[in-house]
Amino acid sequence: MKVEIYSDLVCPWCYIGKRRFEQALAAFPGADQVEVVYRPFQLNPDAPETTEPSAQVYERKFGRPADTIFGPLTQAAAAEGLTFRLEEALATNTFQAHRLLWHAARHTRQVEVKEGLLAHYFTNGGDLGDRTTLADVAAAAGLDRDAALAFLASREGTEEVRAELAQAVEVGVTAVPTFVFDGKVVLQGAQSPELILEVLTKVADGTISAATV
Repeated sequence: MKVEIYSDLVCPWCYIGKRRFEQALAAFPGADQVEVVYRPFQLNPDAPETTEPSAQVYERKFGRPADTIFGPLTQAAAAEGLTFRLEEALATNTFQAHRLLWHAARHTRQVEVKEGLLAHYFTNGGDLGDRTTLADVAAAAGLDRDAALAFLASREGTEEVRAELAQAVEVGVTAVPTFVFDGKVVLQGAQSPELILEVLTKVADGTISAATV
């Protein structure tokens, strides 16, 4: 089974949803037969490449103090064993980080790099646009740091990632996380591990073949 997960790296529910998916996968008997692929999505493709405190972005978008938003998100994350420090997070355009994930996928380290990038932003308050920092995350996930840095300094993967972003729109992804099972069954949102496990089981045994949950 192939599970494609559309998500952005500054989306808090994408990190929470990742943990819930991993819990479900751990309980799924056929986990070793599941291929997980992360697909890019940008909540704000026009975001500048410079950084600003995420609190300012949230306050502009929602029109209320950031701490009224960060509190519930931090609690939801803690319930999944995650530490959110959104008050320290730096917002920036996520395209370069998505390029790094494309590079990591070619070296079978995409899941590890994805985790590193999410932790870097949500827990460590890191900059997802800085090439040196991205290369450090890649190295911590088992990739060659110099190769990652050279990749990020090039244009390689740029058109491929843009094509994947366009494909997300074409297949109807409007919010993240969105999970696509074997290209047919779509699960939207950071659903419970129990529901995700139910979908995994039904896709595996053929009792559900095409649906949006």
